[in-house]
Order: sequence, then C-alpha cells, then structure tokens
Amino acid sequence: MKFVPYLSFDGNTEEAFAFYGKVLGGQTTALLRFGDTPGCDGMPAADKNKVMHARFEVGDQVLLATDATPDHPYQSNRGMQLTIQVKEPAEAERVFAALAEGAQSVIMPIAETFWSVRFGMLVDRYGTPWMINCEQMPAGAEGC
Repeated sequence: MKFVPYLSFDGNTEEAFAFYGKVLGGQTTALLRFGDTPGCDGMPAADKNKVMHARFEVGDQVLLATDATPDHPYQSNRGMQLTIQVKEPAEAERVFAALAEGAQSVIMPIAETFWSVRFGMLVDRYGTPWMINCEQMPAGAEGC
C-alpha cells in the first residue's frame, strides 16, 4: 500500500509541477487536459486547456493533481501538509529556500528545533503547504 497525495490547483497545475521539478529534481510523467477527454463538447473553451489529471514523480514518490474548474471551484489544499524528509541540513535549507520563493506564507522559518537540526513550514506560491524536516536530531536530543 502506498499513499499518493492528490492536489488541486487554481488553474496552474502544469506550472506548479514544472516548478517542483526544478526544486525537487522530479518530472511530470503524465498530463491529461479536459479538452482531450470524451464528452467535453459543452465545456467552456477556457476550461478545455486546464489539466484534468497530472502525475509528478521524484524517485518512487508520486504527486497527482488537477486544475479547478467552475463546477469544482478551487479550495486551497487545506487540512494537510506535504512533508519532505531530507538527510542533511544543507539540503533542508536549499529546498525550503526554493519553495519559499514567492511563497504565500512562511509559517515557520527553517531553523533548528528540539526534534530536528532543520525544520520549516510554508505555503508555496501555488497554495501547497509544505513541511521540510531534516532527519538529524540536535545534539543531546532523544528520539521523538
């Protein structure tokens, strides 16, 4: 069994996945537009180019996503956060800084905490909430 998050974007899934590819080193491996599907004749022309389904892969990790449409309006990705676990503090700082460019909000700047040598939280420019966590614990900390 594997959990695979399915995200919703406000008409910019393709752009978001291209950005995540640059930051995380992955790529979009599938992209289907509403206009490419059967039964889209009555759909407004502006919605036909929106992404119905996309798949983004980094190693064996997968994100799926869709663009919102008028009949399924965008509601930010609430009630969840994507967590990225890295092994080195420098990688945590790099990923956090890249995702923070143009971010909607930085909830917790990347810093040492009592459970990790680097941890930070933000909502990126596309409305996706992220937690970046380095697996190393600070000196003297006991397992959490």
